Amino acid sequence: MINNTENFTIAFYNIENLFDVNNNPFTYDDDFTPTSIKRWTPKRYQNKLLKLGTVISQIGNENSKASPAIIGLAEVENKKVLSDLVNSKNLIEQNYSFIHYDSKDERGIDVALLYKSDLFKVSHSETFSVYFEKEPGQQDYTRDILLVKGELNNEPINIIVNHWSSRREGVKETEFKRIAAAKVVNSIIEEVKNNDIHSKFIVMGDFNDNPNCTSLLLLENESALYNPFKTVWSRDNGSLNHNFQWHLFDQILFSTNFFDTSNSKLIFSDAQVFNSKFLTQYKGKYKGQPFRTYSGKKYKGGFSDHFPVFIDLKTS
Repeated sequence: MINNTENFTIAFYNIENLFDVNNNPFTYDDDFTPTSIKRWTPKRYQNKLLKLGTVISQIGNENSKASPAIIGLAEVENKKVLSDLVNSKNLIEQNYSFIHYDSKDERGIDVALLYKSDLFKVSHSETFSVYFEKEPGQQDYTRDILLVKGELNNEPINIIVNHWSSRREGVKETEFKRIAAAKVVNSIIEEVKNNDIHSKFIVMGDFNDNPNCTSLLLLENESALYNPFKTVWSRDNGSLNHNFQWHLFDQILFSTNFFDTSNSKLIFSDAQVFNSKFLTQYKGKYKGQPFRTYSGKKYKGGFSDHFPVFIDLKTS
């Protein structure tokens, strides 16, 4: 596959519970089986795969004229769902490969990376756990952080994919978990930089925090990262909507050397939320919000409760 463009799109997408229909006895995936209250049937699963493939194939292609070279994903159950996704009708011709590791997350959902192997050459991947305790001595498991090293346009880059702890038990009550995750990311970056001070980083994820939160500012300040989504987020623009307020939990940050035209073959060009109209609720009080797969236990048949986000890198 020849990239007939001077732009590469890098995206991130929380795809809202991409589970297969089989019960895993070791995780809390019981809601996502055909006999559960959600009635997660093979037909609904296939419908979701088709819908997600439609979205991924179109992210950023107004600028790059191609589907993303690299896409980080959140809320994938296992390698099977990733294989089914990249081989689904609307994605199979894109020739995506993927990287995934099972974490000890209690719900059995992980992060993953899709990439076009003719554009991005992977050299190394590994995961890092975020450690905190429910009670003294009892570990509270969450999604691991994924590090992937490779070359895009003959440019070595390090990609870090995140899905930080949710706010379900309260914003302030859970903030320490997201700060702990930020510290792990900073330590990963520091370790890589110890081997090469000029290393380039792209840090993406569903951070469950907005760009102005302490955890994201910690990434910016301690690892010298730039967050273009600070200026993308507004009262009318975000990647998810809660209680009729837009949040931008999904973000892509990168090291400032992506601005250095003298030493980089890839230069930052643009950052956006991919919120095309077909991805939204088209009527009713939730009009304009992400058209989701489920609202609680009720099946809606949509794409995800999050919009994807992306950045464009142009060749220098």
